[in-house]
Amino acid sequence: MDQIKNGWFSEISEFWPGNSFSLQVEQVLHHEKSEYQDILVFKSKTFGNVLVLDGVIQATERDEFAYQEMITHLPLYAHPNPKRVLVVGGGDGGVLREVVKHSAVESVTLCEIDKGVIEASRKYLPNMSVGFDHPKVTLFIGDGLEFMRKRKGEFDVIITDSSDPIGPAEGLFGRSYYELLLQALAPGGIVCSQAESMWLHLDTIATITKFCKDIFPVVEYAYTSIPSYPGGSIGFVICSTANSCKSPARAVPQDELEKMQYYNENIHKASFVLPQFAAKSLNL
Repeated sequence: MDQIKNGWFSEISEFWPGNSFSLQVEQVLHHEKSEYQDILVFKSKTFGNVLVLDGVIQATERDEFAYQEMITHLPLYAHPNPKRVLVVGGGDGGVLREVVKHSAVESVTLCEIDKGVIEASRKYLPNMSVGFDHPKVTLFIGDGLEFMRKRKGEFDVIITDSSDPIGPAEGLFGRSYYELLLQALAPGGIVCSQAESMWLHLDTIATITKFCKDIFPVVEYAYTSIPSYPGGSIGFVICSTANSCKSPARAVPQDELEKMQYYNENIHKASFVLPQFAAKSLNL
């Protein structure tokens, strides 16, 4: 709440020093301190309802689809037959909403450590949290690292929809986590993880991609444009045990394409084309 002053919320963090994104607040809808983090939801003047965790915007109703669709459909369409999917994090339900659009998916498990995020999203972000109500979804409340240690060769696609590497999500950015991901993948499996902005966190991304190359045979980086995230974009580290993910392995059915607001086959391919400064730094 300290970040709302004179009717404006300003996103200030040590993770992007020297710059801030602000939204005009119409009404504070929800505020609590859960066991793990500070949860805030407010209605903004131009971006709809906004979910904030520990002072950092996680989703806004205006542009959330740019993130949710890309972190989901890049790995799922790169896989020839994704039947079993795991989502680590993603308590707002947006990734679940996108996963169940795929007719090939038989089951999707969501592992979220903070039930407070789920409860707030169900109440104030209904267009995202609708994913929780799908019959293919199984919900696990608990630590993602502990959950992964008990899984071997189980999932075709694993999506890590985490907040930044500060606080409860810190463990999801380390080498040991990616080693657990590999163990939990079925043959031919794909991992896609939130991996920060190339404009602000290139060193962090380079560290992740470097150790991932020691773990996975194929490591790639893609990104999407989203105005409410720091730097106006967010990226994804995509690791495959088989083939490159730079092109869809399956055609996008017309009925599924009609449900999209951002993703299509051309966007899929283009998202892996990096500006020269990023390609050079990441050696991709």
